[in-house]
This record gives sequence, C-alpha cells and structure tokens, in this order.
Amino acid sequence: MTFSQTFTVTQPTRIQFGSGSIANLAKTVKDFNGSNVFLVVDPGLVKAGLINPITSPLKKAKIPFTLYDKIDPEPGLKLADKGTKIAIKAGCDCVVGVGGGSAMDVAKAIAILITNGGKAIDYLGLGLIKKPGVPKIMVPTSAGTGAEVTFTAVFINEKTGSKGGMNGDPLYPDAAILDPALTLSLPPHVTAFTGIDALTHALEAYTSTQAHAISEMYSLEAIRLIADNLPAAYANGSNLEARSGMLMGSLLGGKALATAGVGLVHAMAYPMGGMFGIPHGLANAVLLPYVVEYNLIGDMIKFAVLAETLGQNIDDLTLRESASLCVDALFNLNDDVGIPSTLKELDIPFDSIPEMAEIALTVTRPVENNPRQPSLADVISIYETAYGGDMPY
Repeated sequence: MTFSQTFTVTQPTRIQFGSGSIANLAKTVKDFNGSNVFLVVDPGLVKAGLINPITSPLKKAKIPFTLYDKIDPEPGLKLADKGTKIAIKAGCDCVVGVGGGSAMDVAKAIAILITNGGKAIDYLGLGLIKKPGVPKIMVPTSAGTGAEVTFTAVFINEKTGSKGGMNGDPLYPDAAILDPALTLSLPPHVTAFTGIDALTHALEAYTSTQAHAISEMYSLEAIRLIADNLPAAYANGSNLEARSGMLMGSLLGGKALATAGVGLVHAMAYPMGGMFGIPHGLANAVLLPYVVEYNLIGDMIKFAVLAETLGQNIDDLTLRESASLCVDALFNLNDDVGIPSTLKELDIPFDSIPEMAEIALTVTRPVENNPRQPSLADVISIYETAYGGDMPY
C-alpha cells in the first residue's frame, strides 16, 4: 500500500444493507422525491414469480410504477432507448433497477437519457453525460457486478457487435438496497460465475496501475469475503450467511473497480460477450487464472498478497513461488464452483482468437490499468492458452 500518489474518490450512493431491507424501497423512492417509478427488472425474476417483494412496498405506499422487463443478459443499446421512450410517456420521475448487472445498467442509462435526451449510443465513452439523471435506485439480486455503486453502464453496440460503456459520475446510483434474501433463489451456476465476476473486479482493481490506499482496502476485503463464502453459497443457496458475505463482497468489489478500474481480463472478456454471447461473469471467470499467470511478473508482491488472501500458505516460499500460488488458488476456486477450465468448453471457435485479441486491445482503459502491458501477440497467446488449458508462461 502506498500513500504517495494523488487520487480522487467519488462515491455518492446511499447504501442500505440487510435481510429484509427491500421493505424500505417505497421510503427510499420518496426520500429522493420520486412519485412515479420506472421499474427495470430482470425477466428471470418475473418468470420465477419473485417480483412480489419488489412491487409490494410500492403498491402499499400507492406509488405508481411501470414495469419494464425486456432485458437481455448482454443488453444492446436499443433496450435503453426503448425503455426511455416508455418511461417518458408514462411520466416516470424515478428509475429502479432490479436484477443483475444487465438490468441495473439499463436502468442507469434510462435515468440519464430521460434528462439528457438523445440515444444511448451518444454517451458511449467517458465524461459525455452533461446532466444528472432522474433519481436512480439499484437493487441487486445477484452478487456479481457491483453495478449498484459504479459509474458505468455496459452495452453491446448492435451496429458493430462490440461492447462499450457509458462512463461518468452522473451514472452513480443515488441509492442501493442490498437485501441478501433476494439472492437466495439464484441457481448454483449463476451464483458461481457472478461470484467469480465480483472476485475479478476486486482482484483487477487491486493490481490496477490506478490502485490506491482506499481501493486496495476495498479490494482485499472483497476478495476475502468472496473466497470464504462463494463455495458455501454455491453448495447451498439457502445459506443466508454465505449469501450475505457474497453480496457484501460484490459491493466492495464494485467500490474498488469504481475507484481503480479493472484490467486485461475485462478487456478480453468483452469480445467473448459481443461476438458469442458468453455471459460477462462466465467469460471473466474462465479467463481470470490465465491472465493472472501472464500478469505475475508485473507485480509479484501484490500477487503474493493475493495468494495469501485467497487462503494459500506462502510461508518459507520465494516471492515468485508465493505469487504463483495465486493462480493455483483461482483454478481451485473455479473448479469448486463448476466453472469451465477452457474456452474450448464455451464453444468459442479457435480461429476467432486473432479477431478477439484485436478487439480486446481497443478496450483501452482496462488495458492501460493492467500491471503488465500486453502486445497483440501476448493477448493471442493468452487466448490460445485458455482455449486448451496449457500454461506456457
């Protein structure tokens, strides 16, 4: 940890955490002067009949709402544009996003578009949003993205097939309600890849070139919580204590990435989602050990700390041996929760690797944050290694 660099931290989101806290949704809407809610919901919650805990507080408080559940796992820009038109027509003055990262990203974008006008594509990039959005309240139902406390909304550009994000302080949610009870019904496989997604956020933020004292604090506690609780949450979804630990870990991982950014894993995961529809968390999870192996020489001290945080015994080992145990720990954790070990298992064509590598290097901010600066040949090599599972480094 270093205190020598200069950094800025912006974290305006009001956070409510605890089992049963969703009962405070109506009060939270009113606290931010909302009177007509645009409710962006993961369609899986509606299909599973799990929407009642969300809508009941609004109905009880007689707050009108418009339900929008046309959300894809990898949302396109048009979903935000369509939702905005519906919200404006309905006179909504507050947006509530409920679900995983996709639902929350769409909700954040709609809140911005209501006041800024234009289309979602107009705001892809950094710092292009000029006006605050209408109040936005996020309710995560998985422990993964940390989108409830970040200033990013990620979409697929339907015209190009590439993934990109809106980024800017106006995207920070005004409030987040984190109720672990809402995550109890999450299936084991979704628990797994959203959990490793949260771990990736924390790990990449910790090793980011933009890391600082505050982000490192968030990162290490997030990693500890996820490593301690993910296997139990995967094995027994009704374990409320493990679910609570995972939701807190995801939250802290989100805070870490919001202040320090992510790295090469994310850049390489984006084309897997854009080209082949691989869920973002799953793409991150499969790539993570391979990218960490490549990154080891970029900051061996930090990777040794990560190995120990992940439960490895580094006593009497050299620095390189200690750092390498981080890779072992990640493979072991992935195996514990059923994550595929290779890209081949995801049915990604081997001959698509050069194109994916070129796209990954266009995701400039995560690449610049990475502790080791990759060439095109490096990225191709990592993909090829992850495809077959052999480690050449």
